[in-house]
Amino acid sequence: MAAKLKKGDKVVVLTGKDKGKQGEISSVSPSTGKAVIEGVNIAIRHVRQSQNDQGGRVPKAMPIQLSNLALVDSNGKATRVGFRMEDGVKVRYAKSTGEAV
Repeated sequence: MAAKLKKGDKVVVLTGKDKGKQGEISSVSPSTGKAVIEGVNIAIRHVRQSQNDQGGRVPKAMPIQLSNLALVDSNGKATRVGFRMEDGVKVRYAKSTGEAV
């Protein structure tokens, strides 16, 4: 199945403790069905000190299930993503506005 959400897309969280927060996708893992969004779903990780890094408590963005995310359209609202052919090329489009992503 084609990826509806890709790296660099602006998305909004639909459910969970970060509901309503928006951010940009920094990485997607299709095998697990999860994505990491900058500034969303932050957890504290304890990092050991190394020669290059100070170590300590470091905030880190954790993965979120793709089904809990929705693309943000040009109006700033959550929308579903569809596929269509334009000039012989398969493109993603926002279903609410109909414009290509």
